[in-house]
Amino acid sequence: MKQKYQIDGIGCGGCVTKVKETLEKHPAIENTEIFLNPIGATFITMNKTLTVAELQKQLNILKWYTITEIN
Repeated sequence: MKQKYQIDGIGCGGCVTKVKETLEKHPAIENTEIFLNPIGATFITMNKTLTVAELQKQLNILKWYTITEIN
């Protein structure tokens, strides 16, 4: 299942790499695509639906990033 999110706090390619690697460490996340244009737009492919709170908990490893779902 592929869902669209907005990740705030991303400002460069290094941020994209760190966030992608951190999210993909979660066993339910198969793939993460993060864009710089529009900045922070994200598609996450999961094998099990995760809540925004669960995704945020995974991101909290890095600090400074917040995730919201886009419908």
